Amino acid sequence: MPVFDWSQIHAHILQFEQEGLVTRTFRRLDPERQQTVIHAILDEAAEKGPTALNIKEVARRADVSVGSLYQYFGNREGLLDFTMALCVRYMEDLFKQIAPMLSTLPLEEGLRYYILGGVEWSHTEAGLVRFLGRAAYQGDPALSESVVRPLAGAMRATVEQLLTQAVERGEIRQGIDFEATVRIINALTIAVGDALLFPFINDYSQVTDSEMSTERVIDAMIDVVLRGIA
Repeated sequence: MPVFDWSQIHAHILQFEQEGLVTRTFRRLDPERQQTVIHAILDEAAEKGPTALNIKEVARRADVSVGSLYQYFGNREGLLDFTMALCVRYMEDLFKQIAPMLSTLPLEEGLRYYILGGVEWSHTEAGLVRFLGRAAYQGDPALSESVVRPLAGAMRATVEQLLTQAVERGEIRQGIDFEATVRIINALTIAVGDALLFPFINDYSQVTDSEMSTERVIDAMIDVVLRGIA
């Protein structure tokens, strides 16, 4: 599958061109070539970390010349800025699309689809997920501001929408500290979800192993949540 749904982000590329993050030369490439270049950037950044990205390696992965990359992005920093902005915009769009659908489901089902759907989706977007994982756990202040915080905000907003609709359906007991509960459940879904996505996190948190399946963990997590707030 392509690294992005190109029908959703073509407008973003045009906007990024207007903002000076990418050149007209890149925008005029056919979508397949654009995807190849972006996939190469993501793979290189995921392997070495966004701040250690090597533009020569990006060119090799994309099977283009270094000069072509400079024609597309201007310089190494522009290449990275464009990629980070594109990832954030794409993920924000994705969360905005899924939140209304999930919030129509009973809370138990909504939480289950939110986590399991995210894990399944990550298998088709492996380069993007690795890139975002490196950004989230590398601790670089610039990446925290430009990538991590916007995505974290979108994730928390999704959980908040699920819980807001659950309150309206009478699934959550009265008197609960709603804002704090949103943050706790959001943090819990991130902790479990990231352990399922990144082996190095699972090695530390021990969420799953050969004797503990993903389904059992998610069922237990949802049971804990519902017993606490239902």
